[in-house]
Amino acid sequence: MLKKLNADSFVKWALYSTLLISAFTTLAVVFVIGRESFNFFSQVGILEFISGTRWEPLLDPKSFGVLPLVCGTALVVFGSALIALPMGIAVAIFLNEFAGKKLRRIIKPILEILAGIPTVVFGYFALTFITPVLKSVFPSIQVFNALSGAIVVGIMILPMIASLTDDALRDLPNTLREGAYALGATHFETITQILIPASLARIGAVTILAISRAIGETMAVTLAAGATPNITLNFSESIQTLTAYIVQVSLGDVQQGGIEYLTCYAVGGLLFVMTFTLNVMGHKLISRARMVQL
Repeated sequence: MLKKLNADSFVKWALYSTLLISAFTTLAVVFVIGRESFNFFSQVGILEFISGTRWEPLLDPKSFGVLPLVCGTALVVFGSALIALPMGIAVAIFLNEFAGKKLRRIIKPILEILAGIPTVVFGYFALTFITPVLKSVFPSIQVFNALSGAIVVGIMILPMIASLTDDALRDLPNTLREGAYALGATHFETITQILIPASLARIGAVTILAISRAIGETMAVTLAAGATPNITLNFSESIQTLTAYIVQVSLGDVQQGGIEYLTCYAVGGLLFVMTFTLNVMGHKLISRARMVQL
């Protein structure tokens, strides 16, 4: 009995220590980003940063308008969501409503393997395969372009959307399907008019979390979309995202402590606020969906 109590106490304190380390790490990250961002905004106005249309902090004359980076990020996120959402939901519906147990056991691990591929590999895949294919279809497209970045990010977030949507559909009670069939609904009508609307809140949460993942994607977008801050809606042009700029500054070509160096933390702070807000929204939607089901 004494050994069991000692083991339980050890596991309890080990888990408690892990919790403290996680919380401390999060607070440390927020503190560092907040401190350096404060140093940046003590030299550059927040309004100039948020509303400026030129982002040239490494050139003279310097300009610190972050809108070109936000526009590039939004272009990649919109394109990737347009690709991944329909495909991910379709895969989830197929796994739940049509695939047999054997086929399901094959497809699920493939999705998990796809989610585990390093992002830099996806970046080189976009650069060496997706971009040449796009160039053969659209000869005027640039070597580094937003479309290639959107496609590769869409492939990356596809397993996440498919897996979480699959879980949402599996959590629905079978009485919904049985009731629909009892009323004479077809399989297609049951899916589109019963199952999808019933899990719509969780699918919305999945969408928000996937968008948050797409916003934070770094290496794949850096390699595929380029490093040209540009306000454009043209997917064939080179753009630069928030994360790609952080990579550019992190290469060590700028002096530590200078205004150019501090832009990295200002952009990181903006990225943190965006992803944190989206994650909070996603978790609230999931919690609300679970309460409705209960």
